[in-house]
Amino acid sequence: MRFSVFTASTPEWTPEEAARTIAAQGYEGIEWRVVDQPPSEETGFWRGNRATWPLTGLEDSLEEMARVTSEAGLEISGLCPYVPCTQRDDVERVIAATAAVGARQLRVGVPGVAAGETYPEVFQRCREAYAWVAERAAAHGVKALVELHHRTLTASASAAVRLLDGLDPDAVGVIHDLGNLLNEGQEDHRWAFQLLGPYLAHVHVKNAAWRPSGTREDGTVDWEFGWATLRGGQADVEGYLRALAEHGYDGWVTLEDFSTELPLEQRTADNLAYLRSLTG
Repeated sequence: MRFSVFTASTPEWTPEEAARTIAAQGYEGIEWRVVDQPPSEETGFWRGNRATWPLTGLEDSLEEMARVTSEAGLEISGLCPYVPCTQRDDVERVIAATAAVGARQLRVGVPGVAAGETYPEVFQRCREAYAWVAERAAAHGVKALVELHHRTLTASASAAVRLLDGLDPDAVGVIHDLGNLLNEGQEDHRWAFQLLGPYLAHVHVKNAAWRPSGTREDGTVDWEFGWATLRGGQADVEGYLRALAEHGYDGWVTLEDFSTELPLEQRTADNLAYLRSLTG
């Protein structure tokens, strides 16, 4: 397995700082966040993230993205734009950009179900859209990835297989995400890997936990979901990596740690040391 970092989790660094720092720590790849951010005076994972390339004018940033990555001695493990599969103009752009920058894969999103819609109708619309996405990805020689993510059509491996079934696994695949599955979509990991088969294309690792948030007058306990350190969350990271290895997975494992207990540079270094101690 090869380890990389998704820059959504490195908001304090510029792209150059992120690439240089994680390369020095021993990572082999970087997964670039691509999205137009609203103005923000604060730095955070989802707003004011400095390690983000804008979607608007992305084509003008590709040379710089490639330079920053290569000068650090890294590979691009993927691009992660926040573009839904039904938004064809932007999907075409980000697929072409992925190929142009020399990356092999990118995330192409699927939505959840909005008010007034039903799961079957949104699913059918996205199924048709992803058939088109597969054609465009194949034409550019890259792979478009569905992420297992809570509150989307593909919260589980089972749902992702339904969406992609019959499409070319050389053109489309799935990002299996350990942390997201704690929120929604959890299935036995070994069974999920077997079910995904050739569609298992990429892995995201983070951890999380459900914690009591209060108690109602009748004694009912309320719970809230929150991100945790790799060691401190509910997911068995060691068991997960062992299941991946036993399945024969030898691709990218991308860290996206949204915990904040440790300072960023210490967090990324410690995460790599921890994963290597589990896979060595």
